[in-house]
Amino acid sequence: MKDFWSMGGYGLYVWGSYAVCAALMLLEPWLAQQRRRRALEAAARPIDEEI
Repeated sequence: MKDFWSMGGYGLYVWGSYAVCAALMLLEPWLAQQRRRRALEAAARPIDEEI
């Protein structure tokens, strides 16, 4: 089992890469939701027509 986790000396890189990928996959939907919320709020604001 130790050999599986160490991955021939590259375990830190491999498992670190998996961790970063998983974090980004969790972060992206949250960021997209925030961008969507801000876009909807901006679209709902009245337009200034001072001409």
